Amino acid sequence: MSKLVLFDFDGTLADTAPDLAAAANKQRGRRNMAPLPYEDYRPYASHGARGLLKIALDIEPGHPDYETCRQQFLEDYEQDMTTLTTLFPGVSELLSTLKAQGYAWGIVTNKMEYLAMPLVVHLGLYTDCVVTVGGDTTDHAKPHPAPLLHAARVAGVEPSQCVYVGDDQRDIIAGKAAGMATIVAAYGYCGQETALHAWEADAIAQSPQELWPAIQNWASAQQTSTAGQ
Repeated sequence: MSKLVLFDFDGTLADTAPDLAAAANKQRGRRNMAPLPYEDYRPYASHGARGLLKIALDIEPGHPDYETCRQQFLEDYEQDMTTLTTLFPGVSELLSTLKAQGYAWGIVTNKMEYLAMPLVVHLGLYTDCVVTVGGDTTDHAKPHPAPLLHAARVAGVEPSQCVYVGDDQRDIIAGKAAGMATIVAAYGYCGQETALHAWEADAIAQSPQELWPAIQNWASAQQTSTAGQ
């Protein structure tokens, strides 16, 4: 039976934090506030506008200015989201290995499709990616399992034959709820102080180079389990 490797996008495949931080600092600049250092933003890059605006302006949903700031942030980001964004070192090699070894792979992100798809194309991922699911593709976003289950259906692979790789706890929650194996991308935007073992994923990868061995271990365990049935 074919196997599918699904990836989160921000902080897992792509290092998008520099462009996200720049967009957040533009919100400060609009208010004549000094920019914050990149390091302040990086741990929140997977949290989207909500997390970045909390750091930049100390506002959250419910604040009277939040929605206006959110829309401006997204417009600024859309206008300049490819300047500094790159794949993490080792990701290209990993994806080539997956293809060579006969694994299908796809992307499930909470980024809205109109932001995710141009980046997938810009980074050269579109050709081999069998499915891309954005935050608005289904009625629910992660940590709900719906986006992952949708990706599996589109790819024609049973959830039990899928593994999901992500750098946020909601990725692991969603993957487990979907009946998939899970791997933490600890090199992403988790934050150094995060107790990753408490997420109870199947594996933790400290670098993209550690993902392939983790995927192999999962596949081997699947084969052993199937043989024993």
